[in-house]
Amino acid sequence: MSSRIVVLISGGGTNLQAIIDACKTEGYPGKVVGVISNIPTAYGLTRAKEANIETSILSHKDFDSREAYDLSLIKVVEQYNADVIVLAGFMRILTPPFVQSFQGKLLNIHPSLLPKYQGLNTHQRAIDAGDSEHGVSVHYVTEELDGGPVILQAKVPIFPEDNADDLASRIHEQEHRIYPLVVKWCCLQRVVMQGDNVLFDGELIPTSGYASEE
Repeated sequence: MSSRIVVLISGGGTNLQAIIDACKTEGYPGKVVGVISNIPTAYGLTRAKEANIETSILSHKDFDSREAYDLSLIKVVEQYNADVIVLAGFMRILTPPFVQSFQGKLLNIHPSLLPKYQGLNTHQRAIDAGDSEHGVSVHYVTEELDGGPVILQAKVPIFPEDNADDLASRIHEQEHRIYPLVVKWCCLQRVVMQGDNVLFDGELIPTSGYASEE
């Protein structure tokens, strides 16, 4: 029986598309059953409709506070009875009640090698710091922004001539590779959040995430 995946988006949905494509492959243990956006014009909604996936729009502009929005968002997510909840370019800082409601099955992807460069403008910050490598992290979501335990990271080199767009393009390739993989692991319950740690097949993994990629 396939695990039920819900994806939250705000924009173009390229990571959503990568997950949709992965779900079509033979033996993939999950299915995207719903896509939720806070932006009514997000192109990711079109991607979902083209794949015959149910969509929901909950505009944050209709709410007076972040707390009120998230309480309504909880209800929308719960309607899908999801096993795995994926943030894929969902440009909202989530409140503690939302995170607590779905703790342990809420995933995010962040364009840096966490804990470095939490927040925005990660590519330029890595270049400005003179780093030789950059990357992307898939992690469980906790109440700390970009602070949840890391499941898997992918690294890319930074070349002297790189600008932020060059680095973003390189990072996106890795995002589309590792996010569907981690979602697969979660569907199979191979990875489990335990406090501030992640267990992979019952074994504690390093704080930088699983060391090798399948």
